[in-house]
Amino acid sequence: MRHAVNRKKPSRQERWQTKKSGGNFVDKFHAYRNLHAHALFSSLGRLVASRFSSVMTIVVLAIAISLASGFYILVANLQQLASNLEASNQISLFLRDEISEARAQKFADTVRRNPDIQEVKLITKEQALAEFESFSGFGEAVKALEKNPLPIVIQVLPKNSMASEQALEDLLDNFGRAAEVDIVRMDMQWVKRLKSIMEVARRGVILLSLLLGAGVLFITANTIRLELHNRRDEVVIAKLVGATNGFIHRPFLYSGFWIGFFSGVTAWFIVTIIMLILKQPVETLSRLYDDGFHVLFFGFTETLALLFISSVLGVVGSWIVLHFQLRQLKPE
Repeated sequence: MRHAVNRKKPSRQERWQTKKSGGNFVDKFHAYRNLHAHALFSSLGRLVASRFSSVMTIVVLAIAISLASGFYILVANLQQLASNLEASNQISLFLRDEISEARAQKFADTVRRNPDIQEVKLITKEQALAEFESFSGFGEAVKALEKNPLPIVIQVLPKNSMASEQALEDLLDNFGRAAEVDIVRMDMQWVKRLKSIMEVARRGVILLSLLLGAGVLFITANTIRLELHNRRDEVVIAKLVGATNGFIHRPFLYSGFWIGFFSGVTAWFIVTIIMLILKQPVETLSRLYDDGFHVLFFGFTETLALLFISSVLGVVGSWIVLHFQLRQLKPE
């Protein structure tokens, strides 16, 4: 026995109620968007209206942000310089005197197949003697020698030699155990010093950024506190008519956003101008040392990060002062 299922069609009133509820959601979204847009641009208008105090606040914040970001760019350029200097961080393998050039070439090919090695250069006895005659200034004395006393040398440049000191020491031990090698030379102390300097610089940038970031928070908070004090009557009236804290917060938070954003933009220009001033003399000095060093500037990602962080600091500083001040501000 088949049972018929009666499907009742929605009435015209129900369809209208469904459409109305959807329309209410859309209307609420548009109203919410319009409120935020009004708060965003009205807060910008207030900053423009008080140009002098706004510019003073933005310049002070921009100097603080530019110090932190400028040290970041400085460390990035030092890291590039360290990478260029890494080419001089090579290992010299002095082979035994009885090793022939053919055997030395086979040993060099074996070293070249090591995945940890970037470059291998073989210097024969004749090439070593010619270099010694050219650079030592004892050419005539060398010619008087009956036998070439210099050994065959293999210069080895490891990959990422700055990354792991222990791996570099293990590589030196492996070369020292080779039957063809007599002496292994590398200035490990120089590597440790450069690595320590870069680590100190990185930590210094982090600490300085935290310190200056705290300064940006306090300066923004104090600016918003003064604005809140100047608009105290307006806030009190808004509370009397039932405005929520979120509604009252909104224009002040956008003011903090604009202050942080414009401070970040100004800091970007300050750092870029300083780097442009230093670019030519630094690269001229680099060319005198036959180095391909080029001054680094803010990239696209770094620029976005700078603007984002400065804007967030402005909003957070504003929220902190609003959170505590509005609790104390009660209509009488």
